[in-house]
Amino acid sequence: MLENLPVLLLKKLVLLPYQEVRLELNADVSKKVVELSEKYYDSKLLVVCPNNSVEISPSASDLPNVGVLAKIKSRIELPNGNFRVIIDGLNRVNVREYWENNEDADILECTVKRLYIQKDITDEETALVRTLKTLITEYMKESPEASNAVTTTIGSINDLDMLTDIITNFLPFDFKKKVSYMNEFDYIIRANNLVKDINVELEVINIESKIDDEIRDSFAKEQRDYILRQKVSKLNKELGINVDKQSEVSEFNEKINALDLPLKTKDKLLDEVKKYSYTALNNPDSNVIRSYLDTVLSLPWNKYSKDESDLKKVKKALDKDHYGYEEAKQRILEFIAIKKNNGNLNGPIICLVGPPGTGKTTFGMSVSKSLNREFYKISVGGMSDASELTGHRRTYLGSSPGKIIQGLRKCGTSNPVILIDEVDKMLMDYHGDPSAVLLDILDPNQNSNFVDNYIEESFDLSKVLFILTANDIRDIPDALKDRLEIIEINSYTEEEKINIAKKYMIPLISTEYNLPKVKISDENLKYIIKGYTYESGVRDLERNLRKIGRNIIINELDIKSLTNELIDNILGSPIYNLNVKKINHVGNVSSLGVTPLGGIIVPFESILTSGKGVTIMGNIEDSVKESAMIAYNYISNMAKHYGIDQKQLNNNQILINALNYNIKKDGTSGGLAILTSMISLLLNIEIPQDVCFTGEITLHGDVCGVGGIKEKLIGAYNKNYHTVFMSIENKNDVERVPQEIKQNLNIIFVSNYEEIMESLFYKI
Repeated sequence: MLENLPVLLLKKLVLLPYQEVRLELNADVSKKVVELSEKYYDSKLLVVCPNNSVEISPSASDLPNVGVLAKIKSRIELPNGNFRVIIDGLNRVNVREYWENNEDADILECTVKRLYIQKDITDEETALVRTLKTLITEYMKESPEASNAVTTTIGSINDLDMLTDIITNFLPFDFKKKVSYMNEFDYIIRANNLVKDINVELEVINIESKIDDEIRDSFAKEQRDYILRQKVSKLNKELGINVDKQSEVSEFNEKINALDLPLKTKDKLLDEVKKYSYTALNNPDSNVIRSYLDTVLSLPWNKYSKDESDLKKVKKALDKDHYGYEEAKQRILEFIAIKKNNGNLNGPIICLVGPPGTGKTTFGMSVSKSLNREFYKISVGGMSDASELTGHRRTYLGSSPGKIIQGLRKCGTSNPVILIDEVDKMLMDYHGDPSAVLLDILDPNQNSNFVDNYIEESFDLSKVLFILTANDIRDIPDALKDRLEIIEINSYTEEEKINIAKKYMIPLISTEYNLPKVKISDENLKYIIKGYTYESGVRDLERNLRKIGRNIIINELDIKSLTNELIDNILGSPIYNLNVKKINHVGNVSSLGVTPLGGIIVPFESILTSGKGVTIMGNIEDSVKESAMIAYNYISNMAKHYGIDQKQLNNNQILINALNYNIKKDGTSGGLAILTSMISLLLNIEIPQDVCFTGEITLHGDVCGVGGIKEKLIGAYNKNYHTVFMSIENKNDVERVPQEIKQNLNIIFVSNYEEIMESLFYKI
């Protein structure tokens, strides 16, 4: 099967099938390739290593005819403009042709052919699988630096093709060797080569071990220590260095005795100091011990900052920095009030869930400032190595404490506000599961004795105020979610964005840029919001306001008030125009959906074509297809009742298209809109363009409740829809929707589709 793909070049890294890599892309070409892949190729691309790695911009002739078909699992745009992406290798492909992109000559595209290998397991393959597993197990025992995680990973794998790629990625092969394995399609050849190479690695390990044993046996401990000390002494003398190690040891002892440490911890540190005093300076262990002591002694053992206890001051400070967040603010005030009352309370674990740009991250900074606490942020988006949180053991070269201990060390107190950002984007692989580690870190019943792998001593985290953020609550592991106080942050309405701009953004920008007083009316702000932003938060709004401010300064504009004409001159023509009337057709119906970015509109369109039954197209999952089948069967049963031509229904195919292709449609909430689209088509009745739907439909026409109602209604309001049909089961969910939204929407609750027919079609 032939397939066209964009090409991503990796010059220093080899991506193999069944391998996941994290990359930070700063080259414009690479970022364009990622965007092209996500927009037109379902996030798929070809990853290749150029034959000539020295060439800065390799041509098609420098590229191999073998590559790895990969898929982009996630992409995060960093503040510096770089892309942080996670790419998953799928399988090898044969490259038939490379060519330059029509719109950008720097971007290469290609045509590839997937090669499907017969998977009938032969006796030879079975023997090779057993041999490789035996060899890799032996390698794990002999290699001191190897991780045992790989044995767990390959334990249940009997597919020789997959097994060879996983083992190749694990072994410490150089770049050229890994490229040779990537370019080999025949997994039998790869397996035989691996058997040879692993045996070579085992032989090298044995030789190194033999040499170490010979060296250790050739010198007695006293002789070795004496020779080393004499060498160090002579070297220091030649260099003119006078090292008084004893004074350093005394300083360490004074610091340890001065700290308020548990007796067990104090004894361990004193032992480490003693060990350090007997270790030669040129011994690598000397620097390891010294770094350990410096790190442990710099921690804020039993050091706490004094909290602000005046509730009115805290509330005023929170309101000054952030608009909304009433539930989160109330929870912080409750925490302060109870602590003030009994003097001791473990910090709450708040998790703010909502679309990007709504200020979740900066809220943590506001909380720390209002409480007079230090602030530290830990970003766990894309994190797959649990050791980043819990630290690396001192046996590893270059080991260090985890991010939790690093944060406490930097803050200098044991009760800071620690913000753990993007907990819904953590990953799990053979390096561990960071979400499982967070269970212990966040649990107030356990974190009073938190042990970092590097420190190896318990540290009290119970006084830390943890605040977590996430975009999508569905991606937070259930075990972790159970420990959190989930507070949902809504998309901002138009009025809220205007208030945020007037109270926070404009005064801040005016102060930073020293702008002259320019009147910016609500109409100006509404014009910018509608014409130049398409977001749940306010990041784009702030960027546009800053751009206007910079242009006023650069061009030395002498204006008293901002006009829409001036906005157009600075920002260009409006990008979005919500006032454009849509061309209405029978079968065109709008459905409400929700994404991590907020509420969206998913339009459905239907036509009759030759064939039978129903077919739905677009970027959809199986649940949407099932909703279409349920709707079709309901219509078939109710055709006579609704006045639908049964002959027309039986002799034609209903073709449905789910628009907004860039967004994958999943779930059953589109069932109500799909059914309405079909009936509109079969009855030849247009649906008003300001009407939208959300709800699951059953075979009996019952309308069932769905999730994400708050975000969906905000999305409908922002897109100028006036009427929403939904299940009566969602009536309680509507109560939590801002009053401003409910007042401007005609929400019609139904329990069965008969009610929609009476309310909509029969009236028409």
